[in-house]
Amino acid sequence: MPTHLITRNFGFSLSRVRLHGSWLDGPSAIHDVDGFGLYDIDVVDRRIASVRPAAADVRRAENDMRGRIVSPCFTDCHTHLDKGHIWPRKANPDGTFMGALDSVGADRAANWSAEDVAARMEFALKCAYAHGTRAIRTHLDSVAPQETVSWPVFETMRERWEGRIALQAACLLGIEGVREADWFETLVRRVAAAGGVLGAVTYMVPDLDALLDRVFRAAIDHGLDLDFHADETDDPGARGLRHIADAAARHGFEGRILVGHCCSLARQPDDEVLATLDAVAAHNISVVSLPLCNLYLQDRRTDGTTPRWRGVTLVHEMAGRGINVAVASDNTRDPFYAYGDLDMLEVYRMATRICHFDHPVGGWPKTVFANPVAAMGLDAVHGRIAVGEPADLILFEGRSWTELLSRPEADRIVIRNGALIDSTIPAYHELDHLME
Repeated sequence: MPTHLITRNFGFSLSRVRLHGSWLDGPSAIHDVDGFGLYDIDVVDRRIASVRPAAADVRRAENDMRGRIVSPCFTDCHTHLDKGHIWPRKANPDGTFMGALDSVGADRAANWSAEDVAARMEFALKCAYAHGTRAIRTHLDSVAPQETVSWPVFETMRERWEGRIALQAACLLGIEGVREADWFETLVRRVAAAGGVLGAVTYMVPDLDALLDRVFRAAIDHGLDLDFHADETDDPGARGLRHIADAAARHGFEGRILVGHCCSLARQPDDEVLATLDAVAAHNISVVSLPLCNLYLQDRRTDGTTPRWRGVTLVHEMAGRGINVAVASDNTRDPFYAYGDLDMLEVYRMATRICHFDHPVGGWPKTVFANPVAAMGLDAVHGRIAVGEPADLILFEGRSWTELLSRPEADRIVIRNGALIDSTIPAYHELDHLME
């Protein structure tokens, strides 16, 4: 690719690049059936100076990209940086959800010092940055005493990565932990002091509504947004998403709410599904589907039979009701998902295949750009290409969705603040000293 063009005092032009309409404000070029139009981009003093329909005469343009796709940088709104890359020392014994819970719990108790968590976070962030991610929300396991270790590490990492990746964190604990009122209030204060997000994993415990009320009241009292794991199971009786929506209604909650997984919704009767989606749509609730992790864990069988369902939630029905839907990485190389590299192109590629984000493509590209930006409450610039904003762009080889999503695009060019970055991903041996 013509990287020599992006060297001139942070000013350059990219001629005849393909931009998707969902990344632009008021596109004026002719767009094809998949939403792409041909544009010219000028960058001056590290910022986007103009975005205009491609000129008809390109005979003298040394910067002709010949229709390569240029996108904004990615936003990954549901990750677990504190768990990442522990697989070599603590694998999932059978690939099941319970196997993951037990393995992570054992590894956390034995190994999650500040040094260990920081080193694995740093490695993961270097991967995400090289792949073109600009913003990440991570969940932090916050069962005692881990919250006293991981939250200070996160705050240090957020400062260290400022200007490269905008970092948010949400606490993660089973909803039953909220019963310990004094301890929970201490956790809430810790999260608030760190500028974090209040989160929990909902289970269908008898006092779920009372526990949710406590979480919502704490969020209101401390001015916090909410982020839940819900219904990560094929059990149709798991209806945490509906309980969360009902709690938002009871409390008149005005903050942002993000709910992840919601797998069991796809196993429920239509009338229950419709009632839940109506309740979610009536409030400021976003949903993030985690197709890679859910495909790995859900319907995992140990009896020699083949899994029968994909484990993803009802994203099409949600989008049809105006619910803000995103997809994200979730876990990477830990007992919840043995693979992954925080590469949002891979996430979107697999989401397209698993969830059918095609024919038509429509607005589905927003699930890794504008939609997670909205769910995280970030400045909208994170998910679009706009005049006057920093030139944070990814230049791909592919010229269409079928080209872009058919190859890993390992040679993508990542431009941050108008300059090329070193997009070399870190080698796994950097973590070997933690696995001994």
